[in-house]
Amino acid sequence: MQVLQVQLEVGPDPAEVGRARRWARSRLVGSGIGDDEPLAETLILLISELVTNAVVHTGCPAVLRMLFGGGGGAGEAGTVRVEVADASDCPPRPRHAEGEDTGGRGLELVDGLADRWGWQPEGAGKRIWCEVDRGAPVAAATAVREVLPKVVAQGGEVCEPPSCVFTNAPGLA
Repeated sequence: MQVLQVQLEVGPDPAEVGRARRWARSRLVGSGIGDDEPLAETLILLISELVTNAVVHTGCPAVLRMLFGGGGGAGEAGTVRVEVADASDCPPRPRHAEGEDTGGRGLELVDGLADRWGWQPEGAGKRIWCEVDRGAPVAAATAVREVLPKVVAQGGEVCEPPSCVFTNAPGLA
């Protein structure tokens, strides 16, 4: 299987999130994912959340990577993987925002929209990633509010950081 990988260095400034979104949108179009497709909007939201988390919670530069596997055209099977690597060794901490809270929804959105997500140590920092299957239906906005993280580990054991993989696959508890 052929995989196309593109990456962007992101500075430790919140304004960089908008630049990352614009860059990612152009790369999605270049990979055959139409700018107006629901898949593109989902991926841009995922990228925005992961880059925002890296910039706001670490104050360090980050690297955004997108990997396009499988089919090369819109609607074809394959997986799009988004990765954000930063220099902080602090693991991501999913939170649950209440009512008027202005933060704490990012990883809940990632969990609700991505088919899989997780994180792993990388050098002195970490890499957070998520995947969206191109042939699968795009998650509805209402699903974001209903989905709770489900932890998957090899052998059915409870997953402990730093090697957690989260999934929205049906039937997993």
